[in-house]
Amino acid sequence: MGYSLFEKIWRGHVVQEIADGPTQLYIDRLYAHEVTSPQAFDTLRDKGIGVFRPERVIAMPDHNTPSDQQEYISDPIGRKQVETLQRNCEEFGIRHFAMGSKDNGIIHVVGPEKALSLPGMTIVCGDSHTSTHGAVGALAMGIGTSEVAEVLASQCILQQKPKSMRINVEGQLQEGVTAKDVALYLMAQMTTGGATGYVVEYAGSTIRSLSMEGRLTLSNLSIEMGSRAGIIAPDETTFAYLKGREYAPKGEAWDKAVEAWRELYSDEDAVFDKELTFRAEDIKPRITYGTNPGAGIAIDENIPALDDIAEADRNGLLAQLDYMQFQPGERLEGKAVDYCFLGACTNGRIEDFRAFASVVKGRKKAENVVAWLVPGSWLVRQQIIDEGIDKVLADAGFELRLPSCSACLAMNPDKVPAGKLAISTSNRNFVGRQGPGARTVLASPLTVAASAVTGVITDPRKL
Repeated sequence: MGYSLFEKIWRGHVVQEIADGPTQLYIDRLYAHEVTSPQAFDTLRDKGIGVFRPERVIAMPDHNTPSDQQEYISDPIGRKQVETLQRNCEEFGIRHFAMGSKDNGIIHVVGPEKALSLPGMTIVCGDSHTSTHGAVGALAMGIGTSEVAEVLASQCILQQKPKSMRINVEGQLQEGVTAKDVALYLMAQMTTGGATGYVVEYAGSTIRSLSMEGRLTLSNLSIEMGSRAGIIAPDETTFAYLKGREYAPKGEAWDKAVEAWRELYSDEDAVFDKELTFRAEDIKPRITYGTNPGAGIAIDENIPALDDIAEADRNGLLAQLDYMQFQPGERLEGKAVDYCFLGACTNGRIEDFRAFASVVKGRKKAENVVAWLVPGSWLVRQQIIDEGIDKVLADAGFELRLPSCSACLAMNPDKVPAGKLAISTSNRNFVGRQGPGARTVLASPLTVAASAVTGVITDPRKL
């Protein structure tokens, strides 16, 4: 019996297996940001030990970073977290990409774009959306603070081996449908717990046709189905994306690396614990209506009516709709929006800004809309300027902000006020996620752009 891609990477990193217990797994890359790392460094101090392999660790602040200016952080807690990260990196000899520096950005955007994340790696971070890095063909998992301390101290982690699942998507996507729509569709089909305990490999002709930016978006959202990680086999698209980037192998080392990476695929006779197949033609632009990413519909559909769902699920639906101020059976297309957010580790890459600009070019931002357009890194921001996208955005009445997690979560100044409705390219629409009392509809960059210029939730295919 052959091996799956996940199995190949896992087996290649096993240090030891404990009978009836966890596996000790070697970790190639640890990413650390300001929110989940302070306690881990304190653990090292308490035990009187150092970082075992500091060259394998990359740190940067992103959650608390403002997007309007980066001279200071007004919130004292956020400021302390960012300052503490810098002090910890200085003390333990860790590479630190400081706020405002050209290397900074959202950690899950910077890692792949600098080729710090490479095929075949095991990658961890104290952040659930570490699954993003699986798009390059790595096994990337979010971990807890105590586990961050484990990796800092030993470059290893104790993990129960997850089960394996393959999700195939076959066919050609319709016009106006993006990787974000694919992810939101899969979540609606699978539910937010449908992949719990699994590492998901995405495969099929639709997945192979996605750009690297699209693959990163899809892998980013794997965690929203409950999965441990999301992974895509590396191919020519992967190699072309990584070649020449700052930390990619160079010269002969690159050729050797690619030769090894070509072996990273699931064998034809590999057996998965679960396998599902979906058709690309069934996927339309998507929006969410509830308070979890799986509560979504096609943009031209109505919210489920009470009679359309099981009686046991009705109270849950009503609770979500009460918070969102929506009604069962209601149509969301045409509903006024107050805030539009383009960014996050889900959709803060150059392709996302190109898509947004393609819709707003020659149009004007709706007067009723507050828009935050926030690149995921300084490199993305420079690409936006180099390609003249910033001028397209400015002509349409939009402001290009500074790299930050921004309105993805309420840990920096970009908070949506209570009761206001935001349409967002971020990854979560939980209660209060974008601010206390804020209401969030998740969508693709195309749908957010269409809504930003019309002032209402709009099907991008109509523009």
